[in-house]
Amino acid sequence: MHRIIINIFCALLLLIAFSCNTSSSNKDKKVFNINLDQNLTSLDPAFARNQNALWMINQVFNGLVQIDSDLNVIPCIAKNWQISSDKLTYTFNLRNDVYFHNDPIFPNGIGRKAVASDFVYSFYRLIDPKVASSGGWIFSDKVKDINNFVAINDSTFQVKLLKPFPAFMKLLTTQYCSVVPKEIVNHYGKDFRSHPIGTGPFKFKYWKEDEILVLLKNENYWEKVGNTKLPYLDAVKVTFITDKQSAFMNFLKKELDFFDKVDGSYRDDILTKSGKMTAKYKGKFKLQKGPYLCTEYVGILVDTNIAIAKHSPLKYKKVRQAINYAIDKPKLIKYLRNSIGIPATAGFIPKGMPGFDSTAVKGYHYDPEKAIDLLAQAGFPNGKGMPQVTLSTSTTYKDLIEFIQGELAAIGIKVKVDVSPNASLRDLMSKNEVNFFRGSWIADYPDGENYLAMFYSKNKVPNGPNYTAYYNNEFDKLFEESYYVSDNARRYLLYQKMDQMVIDYANIVPIYYDQSVIMTQNNISGYNMNPQNLMILKTVKKN
Repeated sequence: MHRIIINIFCALLLLIAFSCNTSSSNKDKKVFNINLDQNLTSLDPAFARNQNALWMINQVFNGLVQIDSDLNVIPCIAKNWQISSDKLTYTFNLRNDVYFHNDPIFPNGIGRKAVASDFVYSFYRLIDPKVASSGGWIFSDKVKDINNFVAINDSTFQVKLLKPFPAFMKLLTTQYCSVVPKEIVNHYGKDFRSHPIGTGPFKFKYWKEDEILVLLKNENYWEKVGNTKLPYLDAVKVTFITDKQSAFMNFLKKELDFFDKVDGSYRDDILTKSGKMTAKYKGKFKLQKGPYLCTEYVGILVDTNIAIAKHSPLKYKKVRQAINYAIDKPKLIKYLRNSIGIPATAGFIPKGMPGFDSTAVKGYHYDPEKAIDLLAQAGFPNGKGMPQVTLSTSTTYKDLIEFIQGELAAIGIKVKVDVSPNASLRDLMSKNEVNFFRGSWIADYPDGENYLAMFYSKNKVPNGPNYTAYYNNEFDKLFEESYYVSDNARRYLLYQKMDQMVIDYANIVPIYYDQSVIMTQNNISGYNMNPQNLMILKTVKKN
């Protein structure tokens, strides 16, 4: 009953929103209906920390640059840019036809033009301690203060880096780097999270937390395809049904236009074990699958100065390598994930990332005999004399970890599975207080540096993501050297060398490179997938 009331309310809200437009019938309005299984924490780009927030922020805001479906950096508010020969100064020439959405705080309620000083303000917000943005890492080690961001004039913006960072242009495609208007943020303060004003293809209309979010077409949006203005849709309506089975039923009833995440509870209903759509749903809706820049892995703490590592059999490299050889990744992906994912038999950097080369980085294929041999070489023939190890996971991945438990038992390694809430496990990882754990790393931006940063000595926990406490001077030297190599091909060679070092040391057990699966109704077109799984709705059509 409660959901029926919400749906009636949604319909009324959209009717009111469109009532001022009498040029066409409201029934012709194209509303894109989606469900998010968790509430949004914020619509402020400074707090764009999880997928749901990224997806919605990307509809309301723009940045200097954006990525296309092949992960190339292409113009957005910056129509072009120049990079100085020392790779420290980036100069952006801005479009002069980009306007913020209307808001009563602007003079006459009309949104003003976005200018260079807005980027100075927006970028400094990320490192301003008073804001405490979760995106502080974007600039914290790259600039000193607000003076590194310069508005030369309204249409020329400059960033001055302290040291070269070849992936900088890709970094600027993150939603953290969206432009926001100072006077609006100052007026609403913390409430800007629920009153976002950007320059994007859709403008904010209404948000009742945990229930509904409505975005309307920005009639003044600047991007075009040919002579046609974007976006094509008139509105986006978001519901927040946490039960995935219920949400999927709504998709089947055509109440939703889009659905993602083929969950365990109904995965077999939709997909065969080989990853094809089941006969039951053939032709009923469209299903797309593509690379997703996410590596699922098991991490092993390797710094023997830490007590839990010092007294663990996992401190032996041959034991860690045996674990890598013991897991039948293709079998895991086929039977537990209905062939969603690619066995991680190369490095930690996932398939789909520019520079990925499975022939250049040699990982581990399933070889139980080799695993048994390595275990014997480490002094534990058939696991004899090896104490039990505890493998920590969150509830969502219990089946995957229990599969790994069985694979390791087959070569004589006794494993106890410890299940805890995701937040608790993350907390332990961020303090190097867990010895053997399941993790995943999703790319913040499309460059391999983002993955290798997990093994850089200066990224120690709790301030960095070196959860395995891997410290290697040679790795650090190559990592720092890569910052001064602007040629992509040469830099990728360095990345491959570093990736191989980590794989050989086996402080990480890559399990699979993830894939995105999305479903849309047959009347939806123009939804372009990308390996960052970023939702881009401005080009979507609903027939």
